[in-house]
Amino acid sequence: MRWWSLANLVSNAGTWMQLTVQNLLVLQITGSAAATGLSLAVQAGPGLLLGLVGGAVVDRWPRKLTAAVSQAVLGLVAFSTAVLLGLGLLDFPALMVLAAVTGTVNTIDGPATSLLGNDLVPRKDVPSAIALGSVVHSTGRLAGTALAAVALGSVGTSAAYVANGVSFLFVAAVIPFLKPVAQTTRQVTTRAAGSGYPGGGRRRRRTRSTGTWEGLVYFMRRPRLVALAGITGLSAMFGRNYQLTLAVLVTGPLHAGRAEFGTVSTTLAVGGIVGAVLAGRLQNPSVRLVGTLASVGALLQVAAGLSPGLVVLLLLVVPMAVVESVSDTAGTTVLQTDPPPEMRGRVLGVWRSASTGWGLAGPPLLGLLLEYAGARGALVSGGLLVAGAIASGALLHGRRAGRPRQVALPAVSPSVAHRDPEPAPGLTAVG
Repeated sequence: MRWWSLANLVSNAGTWMQLTVQNLLVLQITGSAAATGLSLAVQAGPGLLLGLVGGAVVDRWPRKLTAAVSQAVLGLVAFSTAVLLGLGLLDFPALMVLAAVTGTVNTIDGPATSLLGNDLVPRKDVPSAIALGSVVHSTGRLAGTALAAVALGSVGTSAAYVANGVSFLFVAAVIPFLKPVAQTTRQVTTRAAGSGYPGGGRRRRRTRSTGTWEGLVYFMRRPRLVALAGITGLSAMFGRNYQLTLAVLVTGPLHAGRAEFGTVSTTLAVGGIVGAVLAGRLQNPSVRLVGTLASVGALLQVAAGLSPGLVVLLLLVVPMAVVESVSDTAGTTVLQTDPPPEMRGRVLGVWRSASTGWGLAGPPLLGLLLEYAGARGALVSGGLLVAGAIASGALLHGRRAGRPRQVALPAVSPSVAHRDPEPAPGLTAVG
């Protein structure tokens, strides 16, 4: 796990180094901010369209091999970009093709590397592993952004792509030496009995199409996963775009400048790291915990929207970031441990498609809200919307859970009436 964390730190630094340079490169080539947004959308698009396929690939292929190959391919794409840039052959269409290839490979690489990291620790330590990954991600982001500034000022743009390519190869070289705690089991029979899959006793035909869509079917039949998606989606669209909403609040109603917003951004990053460290103590998080933390974060957002000055905002930003980080870790733990091992890749594929969808829809919706309601109105109304929706869902769930249910008991043959009853398949998987 220490080697894997070091590899991820190197990889995250390289990725953020390239992303920082890439946005400036698109602006340099096209002179258009819209083109920059288009390049990001092209890279994210495959996650929306091919998330199910990528998850199915991860469940079908050996995880270590899948992760190593995907990392090597991403490294090849980075090196190719550096060569084209050095030869003066990199234009906007070529950048779009490379962005699309990167996005396509990421549909496989994302779930493969996430699940591989969890395989390195016992089940009880998965929340700690995810929290550690969050710390590594935040640290790599800060390091990568700083290294991008150094590269632009000294060695040139192509160096960022070369460095990112080397970081991918470093991860690919580390993967063969990793030793999972237990090898992931894969279901190869035509029955899903014993896997926790809804309707486990039914016989299914194993085809490529069926294998791909099984993840979506499983996801939609698990109320806790659907609830987790609803909570996370609402929070992502109306509650967590702080780089946009707080930027408008600081430079607008609070009458501060870019330096002050830099202080707010740094405070957010530090709070996120603190939250990730605290989240490492989680043992068995639930969707209820995720919803509670998301509601608290939404109410803190409302308070931030009403803050009279920068000092009050800074005092609120720290708990906002801490709560968000702990909530993210808890939600990721539920997502990656709730499905049976043979379904986890496909469930993460469904999640990637859904998260890409709300990731693309969120900024335009929030932009419209900022346009018509202003910074304070967007923060307050968005926070109230998230908290209200979660509270309503919890109330509805409580009412349904409190209803008495009549269960028709099957007739018992006299010849087997003396046997100890066995639980029906699937009834132990409580949402």
